[in-house]
Amino acid sequence: MVAPQAPGRPLAHWGAASPRPVLAITVGEPAGIGPEIAIRAAWALREQANCVLLGDAAFLAMTASYIDPAIRLSALSTQALRNGGLPHFGADRLAVVDVPLAAHVVPGRLDPENGLAVLATLDLAIEGCGCGWFDAIVTAPLQKSTINDAGIAFSGHTEYLAEKTGTPKVVMMLAGAPAHDQPYLRVALATTHLPLKDVPGALTRDNLTQVLDILHADLRDKFGIAAPVILVTGLNPHAGENGYLGREEIDVITPVLEAARSRGIDARGPYPADTLFQPKYLKDADCVLAMYHDQGLPVLKHATFGRGINVTLGLPLIRTSVDHGTALDLAAEGLGLADCGSMEEAIRAAMHMVAARRQATSE
Repeated sequence: MVAPQAPGRPLAHWGAASPRPVLAITVGEPAGIGPEIAIRAAWALREQANCVLLGDAAFLAMTASYIDPAIRLSALSTQALRNGGLPHFGADRLAVVDVPLAAHVVPGRLDPENGLAVLATLDLAIEGCGCGWFDAIVTAPLQKSTINDAGIAFSGHTEYLAEKTGTPKVVMMLAGAPAHDQPYLRVALATTHLPLKDVPGALTRDNLTQVLDILHADLRDKFGIAAPVILVTGLNPHAGENGYLGREEIDVITPVLEAARSRGIDARGPYPADTLFQPKYLKDADCVLAMYHDQGLPVLKHATFGRGINVTLGLPLIRTSVDHGTALDLAAEGLGLADCGSMEEAIRAAMHMVAARRQATSE
């Protein structure tokens, strides 16, 4: 698959003529590794991106001082942001928009009293993209249970962002490079967090058509790939083996792919999932569309874990994230143990997507 630096057309370099993208970084569950990896990754990439941390300013300042005394943070209130916008900060510091926590943080120990503050950082990031303060959102991992225990029904970042932006359909895509000198592997999902028994019923022609339309549009518009090539798996072993192992390929997937090609979408398949993830098939493709969560993601996470990212497609804004959870056990052991590689990759991906969007709108 093509590398993110060369996704089909050259992208602008960040420099004097092209201001650094402004990225809202929500720091996630305060008792987990999110604050640490957000600070470390944002600081490491401060020359390339203006990363604005959204979280409790005092807590983040204390965390930063333990990570590296050289890290400089400058805080402003949410009200100041709303009144005057984001002030200019150079690459010598990170901006923090203060979203105060309600309770003292004990690393590794969840506290429902902080659930609303975590959710408030997401709300602020969405607001900021709408107001033009931020070019994109990068999210550190949060703990769903903490928000639910705070009394707010919450099933995850993806669903919340879709609801708050009024987006009827979104698509989950994970991506990453198996090694630094290898191209990206992108895997999107036709269905996400469903029991396996519910997957066949969810694979309707209408649903799969919407997924392909969103995937094609965002690969083109947000990744700058002029003519995306999408490889599509079957649902059943051996892609149904001509109906002997299931008819979803015949009744649903193949007709949808034929219709998509008639609309100019280069969607190929359905292919048996157990043999599709080989270099000879992937080398000329831009994305694989898998039918369910554990069909496509184990391959990707095996190849890219620690460098993989999560991207929500279909939103009116750009959102990337890490491919791992809060790691409460690691946070409880202290700072300096968490790997911020996935967070750095999520920031780089957001930068790339902002550049692609800027270039598309300037043409």
